[in-house]
Amino acid sequence: MVAKTDAVTLSEIRAGESAVVLDFSNGNGIAGRLTSLGFTPGVEVQMTQNFGRGPLIVTVRGTRVALGRGEAIKICVERRLE
Repeated sequence: MVAKTDAVTLSEIRAGESAVVLDFSNGNGIAGRLTSLGFTPGVEVQMTQNFGRGPLIVTVRGTRVALGRGEAIKICVERRLE
């Protein structure tokens, strides 16, 4: 069975869901920071904690990373739906 996909921002992913990073918005400054944290196009991430407000925790490349909601909104991901 082929998985369906849905492009959203990282802040929209719920805890326990996985997604693949597609791109970043708003310039090179945020892209450089996120790349240094391991968020590169094509990498799979899993949402560890997202309460819908405040910071969230994402597992990327086996490491948990805390991101502010403003940063997470700038990361475009492809949600994995089973």
